[in-house]
Amino acid sequence: MKFGVSTFLTDESIGPAVLGPALEERGLSALFLAEHTHIPVGSEAPYPGHELPREYFRTLDPFLALTAAAAVTRTLLLGTGIALVTARDPIITAKEVATLDLLSGGRAVFGVGAGWILDELRNHGTDPRTRGRLMDERLRAIIALWTQEKPEFHGDFVDFDPVHSWPKPVQRPHPPIYVGGSSERTFARLAEYGSAWLPSAIPPAELGTHIDRMRQVTGTETPVVVFGAAHDQEALDTYAELGVERVLLHLPTLPEDEALHALDTLAKACTRYR
Repeated sequence: MKFGVSTFLTDESIGPAVLGPALEERGLSALFLAEHTHIPVGSEAPYPGHELPREYFRTLDPFLALTAAAAVTRTLLLGTGIALVTARDPIITAKEVATLDLLSGGRAVFGVGAGWILDELRNHGTDPRTRGRLMDERLRAIIALWTQEKPEFHGDFVDFDPVHSWPKPVQRPHPPIYVGGSSERTFARLAEYGSAWLPSAIPPAELGTHIDRMRQVTGTETPVVVFGAAHDQEALDTYAELGVERVLLHLPTLPEDEALHALDTLAKACTRYR
């Protein structure tokens, strides 16, 4: 079982150029960064128990932060956890992911989701009622931009005639797409274009049932990468028993010294599973 971390990086936290090498030094092989372009003042997002934490308001752009980490690392996987496709222009996003993949030597992972802070999405012109269809079209368009010489796309939400779009990703046919969520539609997306399932907020004891259902829909042994995982032994034992490919341990948003201390704790917790 492989290990990495998932976190929110902000203007107040450890920086990506320090965090990236620190992960490699501790044998943690992946960094997945959250994305929120902004949070509306007074947002009524249904965060469990209280208002949204401070890091949601101050999140760095994930692709710029991952590029900074790429420049000072050699093997670290660089992923979004998750990129809000429903808040992103697909042509620009295709170029950003392809550029990260090129500059990192083929280490980009595109973790995606439909988003759940609805007023954030509305500010991007997205109707929450159709965000699933929008996400699917944008992802299909992104894949076309990555893989075709003169891509074009014609849909209900995305429409463009043949274009030149470079760079193309280093990875072939394109960077892996990790799909977040746990709905039936999530599993259908996995079957269509996903490389791995990226579940979060599912108790470890319940994850096996979801994995079984997911693989029934996809019809394959789709890899599982657990996002935002706890590092207690019981949870890690369960993930190992379920055959989880990678565990992305939750790293709190902390200043540099505190974040490095937390990384030491995370690295120690997963030593026995390597």
